[in-house]
Amino acid sequence: MVLQAPVEGREKPECGSVNLLHPRAAGESEPPRRDEERESGVATRTRPKVARPDRYKVLLFNDDYTPMEFVVTILEKIFGKGPSEATQIMLAIHRGGVGVAGVYVLEVAETKVARVHQAAQERGYPLRAGVEKE
Repeated sequence: MVLQAPVEGREKPECGSVNLLHPRAAGESEPPRRDEERESGVATRTRPKVARPDRYKVLLFNDDYTPMEFVVTILEKIFGKGPSEATQIMLAIHRGGVGVAGVYVLEVAETKVARVHQAAQERGYPLRAGVEKE
């Protein structure tokens, strides 16, 4: 198919040609939409908000029999604390009777409590730990 613009002096376009000035003459039912007529903005999909899991504090309780050095070791090895931070937490436990060793999701917090109890039992110390919702 050959596309030709109408030429002055001709009454009709030749057979098989399309009149470019009249798009409906080419068999189109409606003129093409311009960009301004289309919906504006970026197509996005809204994601549902996912609730963050609850956080739980792992508490260590003071007792009169567990050595301070063992508590510091527990804080370093199980909770990943540095020596100075572990010492500060141990002193807070010693002075206040209880201290926060860390804050985790429930499953991790329960696992850490179990590891503390296992390590204390292996050494024969009565060190206790617990979980409390933050």
